[in-house]
Amino acid sequence: MSGGLQAAPLRDKLPDSAPKLTLIIDDVGQNLAEGRRVIALDGPVALAVLPDTPHAARLARLAHRAGKPVMLHLPMAPATGPYSWSPELDDATLRDRLQAALGRVPYAEGVNNHMGSRMTERSAPMQALMQSLQRRHLYFIDSRTTPRTQAAAMAQQTQLASLSRDVFLDDDPRPEAIARQFRSAIALAREQGSVVMIGHPRPSTLQVLERELPKLSAAGIDWVGPKQMIAVRGNRAMPAHGRDGRYARSPES
Repeated sequence: MSGGLQAAPLRDKLPDSAPKLTLIIDDVGQNLAEGRRVIALDGPVALAVLPDTPHAARLARLAHRAGKPVMLHLPMAPATGPYSWSPELDDATLRDRLQAALGRVPYAEGVNNHMGSRMTERSAPMQALMQSLQRRHLYFIDSRTTPRTQAAAMAQQTQLASLSRDVFLDDDPRPEAIARQFRSAIALAREQGSVVMIGHPRPSTLQVLERELPKLSAAGIDWVGPKQMIAVRGNRAMPAHGRDGRYARSPES
């Protein structure tokens, strides 16, 4: 692809200092064929599985069998449904919904939010969520669907293993726009040492990923799963998310 990744010399193993990339595909579970296509990507792609979808459990099991990280994609307001976390719910109901959602996604090693602009802005439920995940030995990834998110700051305060999303790949679903976002993610990884990007199992996204992901190693980019990226970042915020490694906290609305 013109203007794509510039290949570095091939090597057996990238150095520890190589820029790191983590890829998460959200909204898995609605479409079996697209879910299988995500699993077939050659690398540690993490599948964030929606609990209230027809193929959630099956795709989670297939991903685990293929050695791919599995995450619960927890719906949060304005998302609705039987598992969604909403501000009007009491603490007991929120805990029950988390437990039920995890039961729908076997082998989940972590959680990230589906939507959630109304919920992640509230520090008290986010702190409760992080404490629940801490007890379950699960990590959290803040999808950052609102600039006022409190989720990452609460995870850091709780000392929960966590990450924050840097780049959304496919807000614009056109292939050329996705390719442009992919190049931006690579540039950011080289600039700050690592990047966490989130996409969706859309045909246009998968087309770009199938073409570009095999070039990562030759381009000197180390593709790692969320757990390894958590170790790399050490729960510190990236410059776009805070200062001196601390996540910025916005006043709650």
